[in-house]
Amino acid sequence: MRLSITYGRPVLGLLLLGCAMMVGGGPAWGMGSRVPVVGTPAEDFQLVDLEGKNRSLSQYRGKIVLVNFWATWCKPCTTEMPAMQATYDKLKDKGFVVLAVNELEGDAKVREHITQHGHTFTVLMDRDNKVANQFGVFGLPVSVFIDEQGVVREYIKGGLLTEKLILDVVAKIQAQASVKAASLR
Repeated sequence: MRLSITYGRPVLGLLLLGCAMMVGGGPAWGMGSRVPVVGTPAEDFQLVDLEGKNRSLSQYRGKIVLVNFWATWCKPCTTEMPAMQATYDKLKDKGFVVLAVNELEGDAKVREHITQHGHTFTVLMDRDNKVANQFGVFGLPVSVFIDEQGVVREYIKGGLLTEKLILDVVAKIQAQASVKAASLR
């Protein structure tokens, strides 16, 4: 048995227009453009935090950074945040930073959520989804681990973060840095 689908001209036209816009550099309807390749430099960005201060990824050079894309309505996002907070509490004095990048929500809603759950890591507001698109985010949550030199070391899609996983990834990044430093001597 053979199954075929026939599209009428209006539907086919919309499909082709959408593909052309995505390929041609036009609006991509909020979809992530490209996933950063592990082992390549992370593209810098600048966003505003909940206090209204501009923050850039490059200002955290020299630290291990977890960039986590999330939203308050995303259950897997909010489920993994306590692990992010616990790890941040353990490692913040050892050069570990969490940048929780909220997608497309208002400051008041995000501030209420962060306060209610007692999170103290930095929250950045991606009001136009530009940074999420820059990091190839399609679906939430997405976590990107960046080393002290600004190189992407892990890209994790989905609500998979646990305290153990975060600690393991950070330890792996630190071990890579130690090996590299030893080889330069």
